[in-house]
Amino acid sequence: MASFRHAREDFRPAMNEAFGPIRLIHILAGAIALVIGPLAMITFKGGRWHRRWGKIYFWAMATVALTALIMCWLRSGLFLFLVAIFSFYLALTGYTVLRRKTPQDRPQPLDWIAALTVCLASVTLIVYGGFWVQSSARWICLAFGIIGLLLGGSEIKSFLRPPIDKRAWYYAHMIRFLAAYVATVTAFSAVNFSFLPTIWRWLWPTLIGIPAIKLCKHYYQRKFTKPPST
Repeated sequence: MASFRHAREDFRPAMNEAFGPIRLIHILAGAIALVIGPLAMITFKGGRWHRRWGKIYFWAMATVALTALIMCWLRSGLFLFLVAIFSFYLALTGYTVLRRKTPQDRPQPLDWIAALTVCLASVTLIVYGGFWVQSSARWICLAFGIIGLLLGGSEIKSFLRPPIDKRAWYYAHMIRFLAAYVATVTAFSAVNFSFLPTIWRWLWPTLIGIPAIKLCKHYYQRKFTKPPST
């Protein structure tokens, strides 16, 4: 154990040197995701530019998640590690659901791994929040943990009993990517909106985003079920 601590101390200068460049990549990827996300939202669904902006957004989010995980291992700790898993899960499942457009399209191992991982991370967030001293941080952990557990659980349920609605994949794709963008805005707010109390810096995007996502889903449900004009 002592030798491991000595090795870690010897490695610390290199870790500190690596943190800065990785953080810069993280910030750049987050800025790209913040700008590109709305472009994917406003372009024609299924069109070339919608798919192009969506792919750029997805890979920007993948870069954000990977660099966040590395930074958490180097310095930032468990909380941001779990939040990074939660955020990337939203973008990943918004992308992979496009492979499951009919009940016959069965989930792949990656789908199961993602759903089970976010459930485990969410339970850990809930437990972690339960033992956190600061009340604001506790509510942040509980909010993200509960949301992640509900999303992961609903996805596992859809694996076991595929929905009969032929547009279920469309709604899942929309909801997951919009939720991923809410997570992107949340990260930006948490870092930059220092004029707000901590709990509001983290939770205002979710409090606005959840009703907005529900309205979007309701809009498209009405649009798809509206009888064609004669």
